[in-house]
Amino acid sequence: MIEIIAVGIGGFIGSCLRFGLTKLLSLTNTAFPFATLLSNAVAGFAIGSIIGYEQTSGNLDSKWKLFLITGLLGGLSTFSTFSLETVNLFGEKKYLWAIGNILLNLTLSLCGVVVGMWVARLMWKRA
Repeated sequence: MIEIIAVGIGGFIGSCLRFGLTKLLSLTNTAFPFATLLSNAVAGFAIGSIIGYEQTSGNLDSKWKLFLITGLLGGLSTFSTFSLETVNLFGEKKYLWAIGNILLNLTLSLCGVVVGMWVARLMWKRA
């Protein structure tokens, strides 16, 4: 039961963060979905950092991992919104924006995981 609560609270916080980021970046009034890109890139970096920390220190409680990765970062990142925004850009014949959105989301999210793991390993290197 505690695992469900941890995921639920984390998901609530992550979803609220993504909503706030979307509201904040909607003030830029641009066609490109920067809020989703930033959410996915930050979540990628954060998950890489958490896993890098766990691999280096070997010390991350499973409930915290559920709260942070499944809940918080699962709520913050969003593949479904990224997919819808990309389909909408194609539908609006904004092909360059759509392709850029695909490339940037995948590249920044994947690189974020790798860089996050690298940074965490440097920070919590075992002696």
